[in-house]
Amino acid sequence: MVADLQNPADVPHHWQKVVTGGQTGVDQAAWQAAWQAGLEIGGWVPLGRRCEAGVIPAHFGGQQTPTADYAQRTDWNVRDSDATLILCQGQATGGTLYTQQRADHYGKPWILIDPFANTAAAQVQVCLQQWSGRVLNVAGPRASEDPNIAQAVLHLFQQLWDSKPG
Repeated sequence: MVADLQNPADVPHHWQKVVTGGQTGVDQAAWQAAWQAGLEIGGWVPLGRRCEAGVIPAHFGGQQTPTADYAQRTDWNVRDSDATLILCQGQATGGTLYTQQRADHYGKPWILIDPFANTAAAQVQVCLQQWSGRVLNVAGPRASEDPNIAQAVLHLFQQLWDSKPG
């Protein structure tokens, strides 16, 4: 089924949960937008709930991995989700690239989309229509790597999920 690109708010409702690793930037913005849209949020977070701002806020939830290693939570979030949406400008690097590599390893669908692009909502919508599943892993750079990305991610998801029934 091809999505109606003129109505990006019409996201398939089989996507019920958004998981991230809890880092600042893309991760926390995706959680915030999903929670506001009435979706479940969660995922694996490092032991101690660590992120670059200190500690991941408790209201986001998330289950701690046995170690504080960011790679472990990345791997487990990809493994336990149905697909991965990578949001970043340009090519993935660092932990964002590792997410892409783990998706390839597990044979999980993934796509990299620039959340600042005018067509981002339509691109995400098409993927969500074509992919099957209920748990979406969202990943991308932390706030220190791209200070404006959280706002772009919030805007993108608000376009997609504002009209999702609760």
